[in-house]
Amino acid sequence: MTKQFNAFEMAQNQFDEVAEKLQLDASTRELLRWPLREYHFLIPIQMDDGSTQVFKGYRVQHNDARGPAKGGIRFHPQETVDTVRALSMWMTWKCAVVDIPLGGGKGGVICDPHNLSPREQERLCRGWVRQIVRNVGPVQDVPAPDVMTNPQHMVWILDEYEKIMGGHFPGFITGKPVEVGGSLGRTEATGTAVIYTVREALKRLGIPIEGVRASIQGFGNVAQYAAKKLIELGGRVISVACWDNNDRTAYAFVKPDGIDVDFLLSITDRFGTIDKDKAREAGYEIKPGDAWLEQEAEILIPAALENQITGENAAKIHPSVRLIAEGANGPTTPEADAVIRERGIFVIPDFLCNAGGVTCSYFEQVQSNMNFYWPKEEVLERLDHKMTVAFHAVADLAEETGEYMRDAAYMIAIQRVATACRLRGWV
Repeated sequence: MTKQFNAFEMAQNQFDEVAEKLQLDASTRELLRWPLREYHFLIPIQMDDGSTQVFKGYRVQHNDARGPAKGGIRFHPQETVDTVRALSMWMTWKCAVVDIPLGGGKGGVICDPHNLSPREQERLCRGWVRQIVRNVGPVQDVPAPDVMTNPQHMVWILDEYEKIMGGHFPGFITGKPVEVGGSLGRTEATGTAVIYTVREALKRLGIPIEGVRASIQGFGNVAQYAAKKLIELGGRVISVACWDNNDRTAYAFVKPDGIDVDFLLSITDRFGTIDKDKAREAGYEIKPGDAWLEQEAEILIPAALENQITGENAAKIHPSVRLIAEGANGPTTPEADAVIRERGIFVIPDFLCNAGGVTCSYFEQVQSNMNFYWPKEEVLERLDHKMTVAFHAVADLAEETGEYMRDAAYMIAIQRVATACRLRGWV
């Protein structure tokens, strides 16, 4: 029987390897291998038919030595506490690597929103807050949207929190609509920031961004804004690969002279499926999903799901590829990493590359707490600065030590958190 994948064990193993490189003492290792605290609770909800259904909820705070815990709430029928633990740990490292004063947290509810009416989802959001209200807040733990949650869910959660606390606390939660204290620039932040790191990596590799070719996996929010930003800076996106909900198959849409993002969006349905016939008429070649890896391009941007570049398909990566920018979380397996390292391809690791989202969430929190909001240009300028400084800190360490970029990023993040714990006298 195949051993079931356990995300938390994987997160702990990643930590153990870097802790060994950093020669962390035993007490610090033990402190950082586990969440500082976690909450398990039941949420009884009255359903529209008058019955009561009981849902299981979680909030895990991995570490808050550098600031309030930060992390999303996901609604998923296969949610497990180990998944939430792993995600909270990864959020600790993500906040630390971009040097924002937040720790790592994550929340979840075992449910399928597809089977819940909007009113039932609202009751679930409000019930989640009521069970955890004493342990979250603007200076304790700041939630955000995640898988199958959205800005509307965040408003319901905020409203319930404020009713209980008797005041306005817009900095309690991020990912809010702009009309209720959200930040301008948040929608495009993750994808745009991916390209900020790509731009800096190309400088270090001595490759001009003008005319550079990229192949992207995914055509969701991150991929769309990454493509737009790269094209704006003079690059070309020659292929995007995405899932077709009609026949449950992935396809790559290839156009060597460069895709038109707005055109593809105009023929994409609300489920993210691109109309193949209309794309073909417009000169796009339709290939199997894995073909995005095989394109003659300098850059690959996996911006879809985890475990997409594997030991099996890494050999298909075109010899022209010089850079992989991980817009998705965990898109590269350890087996593929070994192949990529051997080929000398430069990698911008996921928790650095896609940290634009949490960085902009931090900006939203700051603006909400000040009750003073910045124009979009200021948000994106600050985001550019944060991502550029973070990228070069990791790249400098990798260059000085000969470490792989992924390991260098972990080393910086874990060392920062360990130092904060030591200065606080926790270890």
